[in-house]
Amino acid sequence: MAAVAGRTYPAVRFEIESKRVADFARAIGADPSDGVPPTFAAVYSLGVTAPQLFGDDEAAVDFARLLHAEQEFQWWRQPRVGETVTSQARVASDTSRRGMRLVSFETDTSDEQGSPVCRSRALFVIRL
Repeated sequence: MAAVAGRTYPAVRFEIESKRVADFARAIGADPSDGVPPTFAAVYSLGVTAPQLFGDDEAAVDFARLLHAEQEFQWWRQPRVGETVTSQARVASDTSRRGMRLVSFETDTSDEQGSPVCRSRALFVIRL
């Protein structure tokens, strides 16, 4: 396993679709007419970029030993239905200690003008 700290993955575009937002809102008990729920960032930010890390052979993330330990979001504004956002992720750190590998994964999401929308930070713990 090679540490992949500092690795940046290609940007991913995502359209905030009305039906998908409404389905998500209902699933979490929110009113779909209230717009895009804040936690929808799990879809348009982390959800579209984490597969890049998990599919990276050099990152060698073993799902059988993986724990999604932390998740946080920082918003500059909520995206709107119909808007297309772009998310780009990087491995902020990749360290090992006490038989565990700690991978900090950050995603920055921006709108079509390049203005920030959201930052996602996740910590993945992988038993070695």
